[in-house]
Amino acid sequence: MPPEPNPLNPNDAVSEEAVSEEKAIIPDPGPPGGSVPGWRRFLQGQRENLRVLAIALVLALIMRVFVAEPRFIPSNSMEPTLHIGDRLIVEKLAYRLHDPQPGDIVVFRPPVQLYPYGYSAKQAFIKRVIATPGQTVQVTGQQVYINDVPQTEPYIRAAPEYDMVPITVPPESIFVLGDNRNDSNDSHVWGVLPQSHIIGRAALRFWPLTAWQWFM
Repeated sequence: MPPEPNPLNPNDAVSEEAVSEEKAIIPDPGPPGGSVPGWRRFLQGQRENLRVLAIALVLALIMRVFVAEPRFIPSNSMEPTLHIGDRLIVEKLAYRLHDPQPGDIVVFRPPVQLYPYGYSAKQAFIKRVIATPGQTVQVTGQQVYINDVPQTEPYIRAAPEYDMVPITVPPESIFVLGDNRNDSNDSHVWGVLPQSHIIGRAALRFWPLTAWQWFM
């Protein structure tokens, strides 16, 4: 007849580690009164995904406010360079490092001179920088002059059919014109633009794909 187990025999004792392991594999019965609702289990399972999504949204907002944003062209004022329906990436960092340069295509809030005509700071224009502080712009004889030097402008749709008296661009301002010179609400109509109104510089046309183009 086999001997009875000795309760004092250390080999028969169950260690704390084993007890812990046994408890670890016992299923969680859930909250008293019933099982966890399905929607709560779903949210618990998606917690990490929701956290990643929230971080992504915050980063996207930061990117849009401080780095770059997409824009849609609603008018023909920049033809033939840009057409109605074109989509651009407008970058916002360049002018934190240097001032706008002639030839840049900039997106900006309308000047205050246009507010009485129904425009607001929530809208945006897009034009080409023609002159910067200290330069004098004149339009005469279907030709743009900068400091009395006629400009070669292969990007315009047609020569301007208007004349404009000389304007010297003051500090912290720029003079902008649309490439579609004869159908553009620009500096020849309302004067110089404060640089503080600039939203950013057109960097890339990404749509339509057949017209994909860098402007930097």
